Amino acid sequence: MITQAIEKAAVLIEALPYIQRFRGETVVVKFGGSILDDRKNYEHILKDIAFMEIIGMRPVLVHGGGKAISRAMKAAGIPSNFVRGLRVTDETSIQIVDTVLNGEVNHSLVEILQETCKAQGVHGQDIISVEKHTEVDEETGEVFDWGFVGNVTGLNATVLNDMLDDECVPVVTPLGSDSTGQIHNVNADEAAAAIARHLGARKLVFLSDVPGLLRDINDPESIMSTLRREEVIQLIQRGVIAGGMLPKVSGAVKAIEAGVRKAHIIDASMPHSLLLELFTDKGVGTEIIA
Repeated sequence: MITQAIEKAAVLIEALPYIQRFRGETVVVKFGGSILDDRKNYEHILKDIAFMEIIGMRPVLVHGGGKAISRAMKAAGIPSNFVRGLRVTDETSIQIVDTVLNGEVNHSLVEILQETCKAQGVHGQDIISVEKHTEVDEETGEVFDWGFVGNVTGLNATVLNDMLDDECVPVVTPLGSDSTGQIHNVNADEAAAAIARHLGARKLVFLSDVPGLLRDINDPESIMSTLRREEVIQLIQRGVIAGGMLPKVSGAVKAIEAGVRKAHIIDASMPHSLLLELFTDKGVGTEIIA
């Protein structure tokens, strides 16, 4: 019993300099995907975020909800269609996306956080400005159009800063509005990175279903603990970083270039991985630095 108590005290002592260093600093945390299908798992994450706020940090949570959206669309008899990893979102689909993200997923996360700290949901379309996302196929010249899917062009940071000043955790949905007020779906990784840039966050954290960035995707032991921005760009060019990791890593690089000191990619399935990455000497994921 005494030994266990001493070990716990040692953990707190190890965390102390990090707590002092990050007090008053803004940290943007993003999670979604399969994490949101496991309430027990994301409750651990929300406890970590509440802990961060209670010790004086300024956490902002950005969440996805793609699987919940797909289930709602299936129930409505609407097939999910993805092109190049992005959901094609027509007029009916965007209404479902809005309802699921703002009315269901966001509400649930805020409700759990409020058991421990102050938290408030923020509808992304109220603070995020976007323009329509299209791409041109370099070989054929074909224009890909995803409907109401947008790229972030601006952010009303005042809303979030006022909440943070009030010691309240903003919980933001990845939606935006264009110049006409039309709601658009936004990639949650892009939304989180944009928020980190506009808030001048100290850290940007992506909670994923992998332990970090791997040199060999088939070898979980090949994790790259620390990478500089230039190394990340080279890994993207070589195809080592690809697929679903690209939006996270590209967003991390842009955030670093905009002044965010570090971006982290960590395994959400590990209990309290967020705290272990931020408040221990060794960490548990990949950190990207300038």
